[in-house]
Amino acid sequence: MAQAHAQGSRKVVYAGIVGNLLVAATKFTAAGFTHSSAMLSEAVHSVVDTLNQVVMLHGLKRSSRPPDKEHPLGHGRELYFWSFVVAVLIFAIGAGVSVYEGITHVMEPHPMENPWVNYVVLAIAGGIEFGSWLVAMREFRRHKGDLGYFEAAEKTKDPSTLTLLLEDSAALLGIAIALAGTAASQAFDLPVLDGVASILIGLLLGGVSLFLARESKQLLIGEPARRGLVEAIRRCAEAQEGVHHVNGMLTIHLAPRQVVCALSIEFDDALKVPRIETAVEEMEARIRHSHPEVTLVFVKPQRAGAYQAAQERRQHPPPE
Repeated sequence: MAQAHAQGSRKVVYAGIVGNLLVAATKFTAAGFTHSSAMLSEAVHSVVDTLNQVVMLHGLKRSSRPPDKEHPLGHGRELYFWSFVVAVLIFAIGAGVSVYEGITHVMEPHPMENPWVNYVVLAIAGGIEFGSWLVAMREFRRHKGDLGYFEAAEKTKDPSTLTLLLEDSAALLGIAIALAGTAASQAFDLPVLDGVASILIGLLLGGVSLFLARESKQLLIGEPARRGLVEAIRRCAEAQEGVHHVNGMLTIHLAPRQVVCALSIEFDDALKVPRIETAVEEMEARIRHSHPEVTLVFVKPQRAGAYQAAQERRQHPPPE
């Protein structure tokens, strides 16, 4: 299942790279003909998207490496790091260049040449971007389940699909802004509006980058597994013979399909050490069979009172 998930993410990335390369070449050609600030910003936008997808592909490859001596829990979090790098690139290059180009054009506006080229190119780019967006949206829908789109975007553990979906959505909105800027500049004979459109594209990219940076930061710090998985793990543990009570558990995502789980369990007092060891092995096997994304399970035999005392100490550490 994890392998299929990774292949799905890579499929979205490859579709995005091909689409954005075609769009970038088309937009740069149009910008050269028309001298449009908004079109140049859109061309830079497509180049940044292509670079981001190459970076994301690198992150997917790096994160799939198996554990080694220096990284006993694997390299899954590399995907979250490279997702953060993508957010920084969108902000620094995409948003920065677009806003700078827009301000320059507003301060020194000049008439647009051959505006019809913009309309043709934006229509072609819109079709290509829409095809890439459909691929990303299908993959995102496949994993969001019953959650709403915004809730799923905030709670997703797979930044690769989310990043590409947001990039493609921003690309479509950017094309609409560039189209509106070209039309308004031509209709009102105000070249400055082309520069305004470029600034708006930069602000759009800045908003997307900030949202992605926030989500990547939360994943890097460490997010727990979704509530449904936590409850399913609890039920598996409680169904194990010899378990008196599940005191609590700690889960953390190392990658979209890699979860580490630590359980505090009070076993029946009558159980001896060999039987407790067998119960732990059976419990771990059941959890990993039912939920392959749970790659590691740690079990701590512990009385409920001792667990509560440890929780209190963790939540309220003594003053230094």
